[in-house]
Amino acid sequence: MARKVQHSLLNKAKTNKNDEFYTQFSDIESELEHYKNHFKGKVVFCNCDDARISNFFKYFAQNFKELGLKKLISACYKKQERDLFNTEESENGSFYEYTGTIEDRIEPNSQDIIYFNGNGDFRSTESIELLKQSDIVVTNPPFSLFREYVAQLIKYDKAFLLIGNINAITYKEIFKLIKENNAWLGINLGRGISGFIVPEHYELYGTEARINESGNKIISPNNCLWLTNLETSKRHEDIELTKKYFGNETEYPKYDNYDGINVNKTKDIPSDYNGFMGVPITFLHKFNPDQFEIIKFRKGNDEKDLSINGKCPYFRILIKNKRIQAEFIELTKKKKSQQVTKAIRNLGINDNQQVYASK
Repeated sequence: MARKVQHSLLNKAKTNKNDEFYTQFSDIESELEHYKNHFKGKVVFCNCDDARISNFFKYFAQNFKELGLKKLISACYKKQERDLFNTEESENGSFYEYTGTIEDRIEPNSQDIIYFNGNGDFRSTESIELLKQSDIVVTNPPFSLFREYVAQLIKYDKAFLLIGNINAITYKEIFKLIKENNAWLGINLGRGISGFIVPEHYELYGTEARINESGNKIISPNNCLWLTNLETSKRHEDIELTKKYFGNETEYPKYDNYDGINVNKTKDIPSDYNGFMGVPITFLHKFNPDQFEIIKFRKGNDEKDLSINGKCPYFRILIKNKRIQAEFIELTKKKKSQQVTKAIRNLGINDNQQVYASK
């Protein structure tokens, strides 16, 4: 049965600040198999993960030797607020360092865990010190703090692979990174991420909410993505273009407030159009920076949403085909060159004189 898209699931979590969505091992394994060449000799930091329960830690610890890791650090946050209903002292945040030696346990005991002086928040001084030691950050950060989380990784110039809400594409800070080729979408998106483990007290909302074989509550929002700055060969694969603009102009209406055409589906991008095109945000999952250039997001020349006959379609990303643009420039140069040669010949200048004149 096809999964119904539940766009409200993670929006609801964001509103309620319910950030306890734990990634399933199978989803981690499915994505990480595409990046194995990046990890040799590296320190991996999973800074939103309790090593005692985290599937991210479990994956890297189990594959430590195969990946050739230097070190694995897993750190977690612990809420330390007290109120009228919770007056007990809570434990501090903590971390665990795994180096693949005999003493290191894939399933650490309580005595293996090192406690922070504070809560272990990724923004804390203690957590940042561990971040500075790391090469690659791989985790499922709090969705409500996604902008701030990514900004920190950029500030400290870290490689990363993160799970986030697909709406993160529309954040101006994240879109800017994608536009400038400093971040891009990973391999799996939407249905490619099978669901998240949530705590016992979470409501099981959504058509695909379930209890798995281990007794864990699972919800499948179907609106998540992987965001990364780790290269894969897949992102340099061309989108196959089979449609034509010329002869089918009515299928590609022009915008009222921008000199470009609207394309409703990525697969319908025309192969013969040299101008600007507005495509769905899901285009970014197949975006090849060698093939296309991203111009801007959503707005026309008047900085209002792109519109057609006064109506706004779904959010669009304005792009241009680099290949056609390059071909057009080359043909223009060739045409100009031919025109110059013809003009020179009409003036009665021979080839030797022409070469001399060009020096």
